Amino acid sequence: MFSKAILRLAVVLMVIAAMPASAALNVFATVPEWAALAREIGGDKVNVFAATNALQDPHRIEAKPSLIARARSTQLVIATGAELEVGWLPVVLREAGNASIQPGQAGYFEAASAVRLLEVPARLDRADGDVHPGGNPHIQTDPRNLLKVADALTVRLTQLDPANAAAYKAGLARFSERWKAALVRWEQAAVPLRGVPVWVQHRSFPYLADWLGLKELGALEPKPGVEPSSAHLAGILERQKATPARLILRAAYARPTASEWLGERAHVPVVVLPFTVGGDAEAGDLFGLFDDTLRRLLAALK
Repeated sequence: MFSKAILRLAVVLMVIAAMPASAALNVFATVPEWAALAREIGGDKVNVFAATNALQDPHRIEAKPSLIARARSTQLVIATGAELEVGWLPVVLREAGNASIQPGQAGYFEAASAVRLLEVPARLDRADGDVHPGGNPHIQTDPRNLLKVADALTVRLTQLDPANAAAYKAGLARFSERWKAALVRWEQAAVPLRGVPVWVQHRSFPYLADWLGLKELGALEPKPGVEPSSAHLAGILERQKATPARLILRAAYARPTASEWLGERAHVPVVVLPFTVGGDAEAGDLFGLFDDTLRRLLAALK
């Protein structure tokens, strides 16, 4: 009897020894850039799921049962906020029935809360199109914003998982050191872009323009989220003759019709930017995202 008890105890101890010290924190990121940032900071302490990919319009996602199922078992939702995900994330959170990840709880984090938002509207009117009341949500196109989000995200990770606080802080330190060095390199390379006039297909790039000093002449969309008519584009073509842009910028996920129409007639290069991690083969991580963004912009100037 005693020997059997010893044997059972030995088996239990072997099972415990084979188990990981702590389970990875389940993270549900709404867009690829926050999934990539969570992996940079959390390493093997986080199990990260990205709800969307770079070739999807993050404004227009379906709240599929698969997303709801993922949210049920997550401990942290990382959203952009500023109403980027307003059309689908509230449904996912509600249907998931996970009290710990609802807005206002520690398990819900909005990246936009860590940065200064641009293009905050002076008035709110649905007649103006898909206007975001808090400001433009596409904060990830300025790499300086990612440092601020990384700091705030690390605080939240340590709050949710204090046992691994040291690992998260070390991950942040490694990322920040590499990111600051990359920022110096990117900003030196980007000097020729300062003051370059550009059209944008959608208001996707105010943060990129603010960082690089690009001069936005306007958007091809007559209103945010509204496809331009041929008559509207013809009007922009006339404006282009008087105030010429050197580039037309479009995110990888966006429909090409409007930008290609104007580019062909105005003889202006259309630059398709990855916009987020995975937007093209070269933008495989956050560093590749900005390496490739600058490479494409600089190449189009030549």
